[in-house]
Amino acid sequence: MTATSLADASVFYAELTRRNAGVVTPADQDMLASANVLVAGCGSIGGAAVEPLARLGVQHLTLADPGEYELNNLNRQNATLADVGRNKAEVAADRVRAINPSAHVAAFSEGVTPATVERLTESCDAIVDGVDVTTQAGLRAKFLLHQHAHRLRLPLVTGWDMAGAQYVRCYDYRVVRRVFDGQLTAADLDQLGMWQLLKRMVPVRFVPLEMVRLASSNLRNPDFSFPQLVYAADLFGAIAAHVVAQLLTGQPVRKHIYVDLYQQVRPAAPRWSARVRRPLLMASALAKLMKAS
Repeated sequence: MTATSLADASVFYAELTRRNAGVVTPADQDMLASANVLVAGCGSIGGAAVEPLARLGVQHLTLADPGEYELNNLNRQNATLADVGRNKAEVAADRVRAINPSAHVAAFSEGVTPATVERLTESCDAIVDGVDVTTQAGLRAKFLLHQHAHRLRLPLVTGWDMAGAQYVRCYDYRVVRRVFDGQLTAADLDQLGMWQLLKRMVPVRFVPLEMVRLASSNLRNPDFSFPQLVYAADLFGAIAAHVVAQLLTGQPVRKHIYVDLYQQVRPAAPRWSARVRRPLLMASALAKLMKAS
């Protein structure tokens, strides 16, 4: 890159982020400009975080996902019909370059694997974990990512879109001393069933009743898949972009962040009714799930 193009890129970046001023300090904007953020998994939640990070001013992004877009992804993921069949990380990389041509973006179509995890994490400053957990392979990839984040002492944010809710969990491995805060071990991946593993990662208090009831009523349905909606996925993008910015600029963040859009929208009477009924209904549905697993 020539001196002229460097100057042009600097002018472009200043104009791109001009409306951040007043909320994002100049020092924090400089930090965002130089930071390298890894987004592992560019589907529902990871993909929702890429564009907000780019628009906020993150210029160095490493994107990883082994999957290709399918038509049934378009209800919630940042893709169009023209992207069906394309790798998700590569589509996200193109989107970042379309926003900021000076951005440095690397796309790994292999996803998180033992062969790629070192390259993915070695130069990053923060991680957005959007790795799919609907398969054993996905769970192992997620655990591998957290192991390396822990070893390198990197802050990591992950999330779970469930019905109309988004549960965001921050593992700041600069201070957190155990992988998954000690809630999940490598041995657990071999010894526990899927529902028990998920229960270790997502505290019951953050699981919407709708999701537990759906799961418990479809235990014997081989075609069942969890519903995922655009507004829950996009909630993660907004929250994760802010959390990453806070982590990169040395600000404290909560470990658990939970937004239930349905509860926020409901009027007072239905909202309180749902809260009162939740404990008993949740206990019954969870008992079915734990017995099945």
